[in-house]
Amino acid sequence: MSSKSGGAKASRKEEGIKVVSDNRRARYDYEILQAFEAGIELKGSEVKSLRTGHTNLAEAYAAMKGGELWLINSNIPEYREANRFNHEPKRPRKLLLHKSEINKLSAGVLKEHLTIIPLKMFFNPRGRVKVDIALARGKKLHDKRETIKERSWDRERARLMREKG
Repeated sequence: MSSKSGGAKASRKEEGIKVVSDNRRARYDYEILQAFEAGIELKGSEVKSLRTGHTNLAEAYAAMKGGELWLINSNIPEYREANRFNHEPKRPRKLLLHKSEINKLSAGVLKEHLTIIPLKMFFNPRGRVKVDIALARGKKLHDKRETIKERSWDRERARLMREKG
């Protein structure tokens, strides 16, 4: 008996997720060590703006303040129809994690001098906004060049395989 989805568990897990913003530059500039999924505290006009697909995580990062984790410098533009009830586009937003996850992140930042960066912002199947964040180490210039060489070789190898059949 076959299932209708026909995919693996990972594809079923991704079902119903609407990605609002993907920080592709982060994977190039940083070496991702450990990823976490966090909730985010938002105002109503921010959620409506996200539903239209507008946000920018390119310059955003997360920082610890008073034992809590905050998303700083993320840009969620104002929702046009909200009028005077609009939000500030670049305000700090609280990230919601379990205490043990916050402790892991703070230990990585304090002891190993790592950075916490957002990878993507999405709506889960229940309609809640979530942020994938990661504990990351900044890449040096030679590491970035190595990444470019690997991508170039992968493309070349795929092209050769297509040509040979």
